[in-house]
Amino acid sequence: MAEDKNKQEGGEEGFSLSPPPEEEKKQKAGAPEWMCTFSDLVTLLMCLFVLLFAMSTTQQESYKELVESLRSALGSQSVPEAGTREGLTMHAVPSEEPTENQKIDELGGMIQKEMEEIVSEVRELVLFNKLGGEVSVTKTDEGIVITMSDLLLFSEGGTNLSEKGHDILKKVAGVLSKLAYHVKIKGHTDSSPIASPIYPSNWELSSARASMVVRLLVDNGVPPQYISAEGYAHYHPVATNDTAKGRALNRRVEIVYERDSIARQMAGMPAGEKP
Repeated sequence: MAEDKNKQEGGEEGFSLSPPPEEEKKQKAGAPEWMCTFSDLVTLLMCLFVLLFAMSTTQQESYKELVESLRSALGSQSVPEAGTREGLTMHAVPSEEPTENQKIDELGGMIQKEMEEIVSEVRELVLFNKLGGEVSVTKTDEGIVITMSDLLLFSEGGTNLSEKGHDILKKVAGVLSKLAYHVKIKGHTDSSPIASPIYPSNWELSSARASMVVRLLVDNGVPPQYISAEGYAHYHPVATNDTAKGRALNRRVEIVYERDSIARQMAGMPAGEKP
């Protein structure tokens, strides 16, 4: 009995101390088992990011084609879904072409910017030449008005340009010659009557002064097809004719850029057609 017991104990020791077979060692060699799951996860994440990138760079045309395809498949009417009250409505894709209102707003912004640039250039000219009391520029709803005193340009009752007026108009022409918009030169007088063989009334005097300014501007680079002369006599006063100061303000020459003229030019419309 003792020998059998020793044999059993010895057999158990021999079994427990025996080295593992070579096949088991080979099976445990290599990457850990969790690497397989991790590789799958990384691959799925890569696919997800590639898909997100592709969706973010989808062009508008591709999107429109997709929507049109869905519209043809599902119809333009509401498609009811199970468990919901409302159906799926396919909305039309906004057109890439600007609407008429958008075009008008864009044109209005361009006109406003152009008018501000013209006013800025003329004001800079006035400040540089210290002409604050004799030349002014204003922007109105109708357009831009550059007003020049007759004392700066002409002698009393005459149409010959003074030396100072000649020099100032040449500088003004340097600004106006850059613009391809129609400009009106308007002559104005006060209400004092004039009677001479050359100028029977203020109509002739105001028209002659406007024409003289036009000739000088054209000679200094302003395109003749974009300029015209108009005489208004004393019928468009800006002050009272009862005082000397008021009459001095009324005797003036105006260089006018009308807003409609700028709009027609920018819109490529012929003269006389409204934008």
